[in-house]
Amino acid sequence: MGKTDQLLVQALRVLSIDMIEKANSGHPGLPMGAAPMASVLFKSHLKFNPAHPEWFNRDRFILSAGHGSSLLYSLLHVFGYDVSTSDLQQFRQLGSKTPGHPEYGVTPGVDVSTGPLGQGIAMAVGMAMAEAHLAAMFNRPSYPIVDHYTYALCGDGCLMEGISYEAASLAGHLGLGKLILLYDSNHISLDGSTSETFTENVQDRFRSLGWETIHVEDGNDLEAIDCAIRLAKKHLDKPTLIEINTIIGYGSPNRAGTSGVHGTPLGRDEARLAKAIYNWGLEPFELPDSIQKLKDIYREKGSKTESAWLQLIYEYGKEYPELYKNFDETMQGKMPDGWDEELSEFSSLDGPLSTRDVSGKVLNALNDRIPTLFGGSADLSSSNNTILNQAGNFSKKNYAGKNIWFGVREFSMGAILNGIMLHGGLHAFGGTFFVFSDYLRSAIRSAALMKLPVIYIMTHDSIAVGEDGPTHQPVEQLASYRAMPGIKVIRPADANETVMAYRYAVQNREVPVMLVLSRQALPIIPVKEKEALNRGAYILADTDKKDVLLVATGSEVSLALKVKKVLETRGIGVRVVSMPCMELFESQTESYQNQVISNEFKTKVAIEMGAAFGWKKYADHVIAVNKFGASGNAQDVMDTYGFSTDKVIASIEQLAWRGMAYEKSY
Repeated sequence: MGKTDQLLVQALRVLSIDMIEKANSGHPGLPMGAAPMASVLFKSHLKFNPAHPEWFNRDRFILSAGHGSSLLYSLLHVFGYDVSTSDLQQFRQLGSKTPGHPEYGVTPGVDVSTGPLGQGIAMAVGMAMAEAHLAAMFNRPSYPIVDHYTYALCGDGCLMEGISYEAASLAGHLGLGKLILLYDSNHISLDGSTSETFTENVQDRFRSLGWETIHVEDGNDLEAIDCAIRLAKKHLDKPTLIEINTIIGYGSPNRAGTSGVHGTPLGRDEARLAKAIYNWGLEPFELPDSIQKLKDIYREKGSKTESAWLQLIYEYGKEYPELYKNFDETMQGKMPDGWDEELSEFSSLDGPLSTRDVSGKVLNALNDRIPTLFGGSADLSSSNNTILNQAGNFSKKNYAGKNIWFGVREFSMGAILNGIMLHGGLHAFGGTFFVFSDYLRSAIRSAALMKLPVIYIMTHDSIAVGEDGPTHQPVEQLASYRAMPGIKVIRPADANETVMAYRYAVQNREVPVMLVLSRQALPIIPVKEKEALNRGAYILADTDKKDVLLVATGSEVSLALKVKKVLETRGIGVRVVSMPCMELFESQTESYQNQVISNEFKTKVAIEMGAAFGWKKYADHVIAVNKFGASGNAQDVMDTYGFSTDKVIASIEQLAWRGMAYEKSY
């Protein structure tokens, strides 16, 4: 490694310091310590084209320790991405391209939104899985059209988070040899030395998980780091952890090696002293000519690398035209012609059916038409019905398999699905019991932030789970996910609404979609309109008399229809509204919303076996569940909690004609 390499390291350190000092906010410790490993990776190993950051066959880089974002922005600036000096000067400012933590879709070259520690590692695993799967699908002898590495840079905090163990365990089991994790091992976390909290042997841990491990003792030794990455790239049968010992805040004479440099600006005087140690005499944000030239060098290199790949694709298309057509559709995210031809309507002769059973049928019908479906369950496939028949299991012996066995790893499953979707080319889905969605909530939130169209298949949707009791019966989950921005929560009423839900979810490319499905069998409701679910709510059964409006979701829709039938024998007019997705309903015109949830009715009642929170917008009265469930026969539990025809009618008759605000809670 020569003089320019050392100068590049110092440039990355100084740019990061300048950004943080100007913003008077940020985390200088990681950039100052990890700049050498990042510079070696970008300069000598990472395959990318700064002029086309989304190039499909680029290497992926994830800064799992997202608080070190100033280092990433410095790298992108130096290596020719569309991140200008002005952008660096706007670090952490509202509306800038250089936010406090990396944000996908905001900054060219940022592959992942990171910040919640550990999730970057799991998303890197997902990206490596996507690469392996697509390579198995499309590569042919002499045509490695999908062929890239996934790199992640993490710190001690990432490895303390349990998700890092979950994800690393699965990656080792799967033998993901193109996954390389750079571990910035500086033994400091926000509160102080890791000797207080984290004294395990990380290399032993990763070796036990099936990883190769390499140790670099001096984080400033560029040649040792380069050799370590080269060696890691040769281990194609297992992922590699490269532990690199660094000094947090390297070069800060008074704060290096302490937690005081983790998340606080150096300050003008300490920054000046650090720059003196780096032998740096330029003005803030100024770079020497030899570093400025790297922009043009790497733009030209990236263009040539992508052009060579495009030539390979061209030759591949001539030899394998059908495969090329499929690959082209995959890259562009296009749906194959006739993808929904196998999705038929259900009649009363087909049911009753649980919506989880219907989900399994629909998922397999789609699999016959959509080759890019890829997913599984957190050890609940046989219960969630997420197994793709005749599709094989994704394993190190069969990367072409489409069924992912995540094991009991809900959180990492969620983040891995994000990584798969971020990689591109696949439709990722994952399933578990709805109550256990709390385990992966943070990953779902990340998907919503990044607008990733992951499909979550959540079964066992209510207290109707029955005998498994309150630990397995969701109550607050529906309300909590409806409160989360950027996600569509769909709770279908029957088999036909389940089909509609999948039609929406598979075509949607904008937000994550959560399907909340029943364990118990539900009556089949005749289809009034194929696209009704896309409006979020619709009138299922109407009346001329504007007495009672019942709005419900899921299994409670058929209950509402039974209630309507009885009440109308008593001369009470009832409209039944199915509202499978509040978020879609909220996106409709005010006129349509007022038409469906009409104020002309004397009383409006919502029925849902979940928390009442959120329903008062649509109903005067809510029949809901505002305490935890109970263990017992499902029907007995539902009856006890007020969800039977007789009890709902009794509640309505008690309240409807008194003009009282009412919430029935059990």
